[in-house]
Amino acid sequence: MNFNTKVIHGGQHHESATGSVNVPVFLTSTFAQKSPGVHSGYEYSRAANPTRQALEDSLASIENGARGLAFGSGLAAIDCVLKLLNPGDEVIAVDDLYGGTYRMFTRLFEKYQLKFTFVNFDDASKIADVITDKTKLIWVETPTNPLMKLVDIKAVVEVAKGKDILVAVDNTFATPYLQRPIDLGADIVMHSATKYLGGHSDVIAGALIAKDAELGDKLHFIQFASGGILGPHDSYLVLRGIKTLALRVQRHSENGMAVAKYLESHPAVDKVIYPGLESHPQYELAKSQMKDFGGMVSFTFKSGKKEDAISFLEKVRVFTLAESLGGVESLANHPALMTHASIPAEKRAELGITDDLVRLSVGIEDAEDLIADLEKAFS
Repeated sequence: MNFNTKVIHGGQHHESATGSVNVPVFLTSTFAQKSPGVHSGYEYSRAANPTRQALEDSLASIENGARGLAFGSGLAAIDCVLKLLNPGDEVIAVDDLYGGTYRMFTRLFEKYQLKFTFVNFDDASKIADVITDKTKLIWVETPTNPLMKLVDIKAVVEVAKGKDILVAVDNTFATPYLQRPIDLGADIVMHSATKYLGGHSDVIAGALIAKDAELGDKLHFIQFASGGILGPHDSYLVLRGIKTLALRVQRHSENGMAVAKYLESHPAVDKVIYPGLESHPQYELAKSQMKDFGGMVSFTFKSGKKEDAISFLEKVRVFTLAESLGGVESLANHPALMTHASIPAEKRAELGITDDLVRLSVGIEDAEDLIADLEKAFS
């Protein structure tokens, strides 16, 4: 199947008892058994639930993986990956990292004797320089949050090749419509399914997709043993969202480009960060690795003033000042005060997350209305 067909039919089956076209929401914690240990494949919903299974099969299909797993949040999915590791293992992560991921790495898992090294992944040789015999995982975000840096997934995979190191890619910003890391050699793909996969700002969810069945089984055991599963109703909402993923992300990308070009021409704007602009330092990588460029745009002010960013964010009306991203509605965010506040100020400054940085999640409204809203907010 091609992608637009996969989001609707990939890994999916009509419900066998009634022929229901949509998977039912199986609101049950347990399942009747014919004899002790003899059942239809479902025993207890923490291990497997038919609604969650339908979502997990869809996830595997759209990312071209062997197994998908659905979690109660994106962070629960990351937590599962880290539990593959043992005390003393080392993780190399991209430096421009979602604040919640950074917080989990440094404030939770470091105390369990995991070591985290944060590196600028603009050159794969920088990764090779810090690999040791204890390195077991390389954690990638591309594009990164909020600075829209790109990571060459193939190059990272090549650095890890033959070294017993897993490569995991947070594909939340790009979505499988624009980028499929497993096709580029990654072992694990992670999503905050709250964002583009769900797509309607009405669910908190996470996802993992494993490249091979053996790794998928290991991740499933951790999911089962730790219990960070996604409930059946939320599974249904994400599955429903996936059915329109291709349509939505194409519109997000069209609007994202329109907004980025508008911002690039505005006299109050200093820097616009969007992979689809030729001004982006990794524009050529974006063209080669992604189908299109998505709906996430970040920018700074020529004044460099935090007050100008706050004033702008207080004035938007079609854009909503809120955390999160990837919903049908456009959102505006101040990373330093909101999504990345958990990253120490000195670390933010080092990365370039300045106090005048604004991150936009460009939705699927009419682009003309979005640009008019931005114009008023600048006034």
